[in-house]
Amino acid sequence: MRIAVSQLASGVSPEENLAAVAEQTARAAAEGADVVVFPEAAMARFGIPLGPLAEPLDGPWATRVRAAAEAAGVLVVAGMFTPSGDGRVRNTLLITGRGVDTHYDKLHVFDAFGFTESATVAPGDRAVTAALDGVVLGFATCYDVRFPGLFTRLADEGARVVLLPASWGSGPGKAEQWELLVRARALDSTCWVVAAGQADPATVGEVPATTAPTGIGHSMVVSPFGEVRGRLGAEPGLLLVDVDPAEADEVRRTLPVLANRRRDVV
Repeated sequence: MRIAVSQLASGVSPEENLAAVAEQTARAAAEGADVVVFPEAAMARFGIPLGPLAEPLDGPWATRVRAAAEAAGVLVVAGMFTPSGDGRVRNTLLITGRGVDTHYDKLHVFDAFGFTESATVAPGDRAVTAALDGVVLGFATCYDVRFPGLFTRLADEGARVVLLPASWGSGPGKAEQWELLVRARALDSTCWVVAAGQADPATVGEVPATTAPTGIGHSMVVSPFGEVRGRLGAEPGLLLVDVDPAEADEVRRTLPVLANRRRDVV
């Protein structure tokens, strides 16, 4: 399974960001990708009012992403915002293409490091998996990476690959934490983890006047043994990595942490 990670520097215009999603989807498909993973907030970056931008899953933004996925013959995973019904929005991954059409709402909202995502974003209430060509994929978003239980649950539900869009907040030590956490979650779950971050907006000359988490780049693809098999820097880019789901099965035989868990104690 060839997976493409499109590390965008999303702007404030959903229309312009949609054009980037469509272009990158077509480019990745031309390079043989089966899956194209975009960052959290691919629809529009954090640091602006999200309510006026939110659209339902059958709205125009999602519909056009579906059309791009269909035209390219790939599965697309892209972060967007949907109405929550309580005046807030949901931080949603649209998961569409190759016979799949579902979504994941971020479970753990980012109330940390001085940012209160829950003020404007309502949390989701379910873990999500989807099967592509017989391979179960799991889904998580950004701050979810700090919660190992979600990743082991996805593995219990059959996932061998977890797709992790993010818009990581900058700050001292944050890049180091990002890599540590992504690699640790791969080891916890003995899954591939495909982490697709927003590029650092400073690399495109658009430093936002906000403390919102607008991205640091450093997307990576990590094996079930915690090895980084591909990575990007801070700037926008497209990373393609061939992922063999059978490696997860092999690692689980060698390092059976899922089977060895003491669920009666912890």
